[in-house]
Order: sequence, then C-alpha cells, then structure tokens
Amino acid sequence: MKIHSEPLSGAFVLNPRVFEDMRGDFVKTFHQPDFVALGIHFDPREEFFSTSHRNVLRGMHFQLPPHDHEKFVYCIRGSILDVVLDLRKGSPDLGKFAGIRLSAQNRQLFFIPKGMAHGFLALEDDTVVVYKTSTVHSPSHDAGVRWDSFGFVWPVETPILSERDRSFPAMADFNSPF
Repeated sequence: MKIHSEPLSGAFVLNPRVFEDMRGDFVKTFHQPDFVALGIHFDPREEFFSTSHRNVLRGMHFQLPPHDHEKFVYCIRGSILDVVLDLRKGSPDLGKFAGIRLSAQNRQLFFIPKGMAHGFLALEDDTVVVYKTSTVHSPSHDAGVRWDSFGFVWPVETPILSERDRSFPAMADFNSPF
C-alpha cells in the first residue's frame, strides 16, 4: 500500500495492493501493518456501506467528541466525488477542503482523520461506498455542516439530499469542537 497524495494535513489518498490474473483481480483494502508503516494508526470499530443513485449528495457529516472518529472510505461500484472539510482548530488547513474522485476503477482509498467533515456526490447510478470508522456510531453525536456553505463547488445543480443534510447549519454558524 502506498500514499498517493495528502490533500489536507493528515488525510491520505492511498493506492492499495492489487493482484490481477486471468480470473480478474483481488484488492487488499486494509492491512494494519501497512497502515502503521505509513504512520497511520487506525483501529476500525465499525463498517458500513451505502448504495446511491447518480446525483445523490451525502454530507457533510462527522461525529462530535468524544465519539469523533477517523474514517476510511472507498468505492467498490461506480464512482464518487469525495469531499472533506477541515474543522480542526489547530490545523494549518482549518476551513480548507479537498475533493477526490474515488471509483471502482481507480481503486483508491481515502483515510480521513478526526475533525474533518466528510461527504460525497455519487457520479453514477448504483454506486457503492464502504466506510470503516474508528468508533461505534453514536446517533446523539451525529453532526454536520451544510453541503453548500463552505465554498466547495459541487458539479451538480440540484443534488438529491436527505432532509437531515439540508438542515445542517452553515459553516459560518458552526463552532468547531475539534
């Protein structure tokens, strides 16, 4: 496993090991010793996946302390524009954001540290995204900032959003606990 890029401090896009032969391919998405060798200390506690239609926008989500978590994300079918927003008060990237295309074809993996809001836009129908998190989900610690309030230009005019995602506060009204 190798680091492809670091779009924001502590957020890593990774290229996994891919084994290919006449049958197809085999992708190793997580290997604790590789993560440790790269300086990433991630101990997953829970895993989820979502299936989305084209133009579904999910985000910008995070968990409040003490249930804040690191997140490891990848796309196993279709493609997404994956977006992170740095909410960490002591970070040199506070308020900055990055967007990365993750897809079943490029097989890239995204490690997101604590203190970042996360969201994505499905670029294709029937897109499947897998998430591993370092804490167990706590509904009472769910939070977010509104998807259109922090300066990122999403490549969709009318995304499909949940009521929850529409109701998050704007970034300007958010007081970060990180």
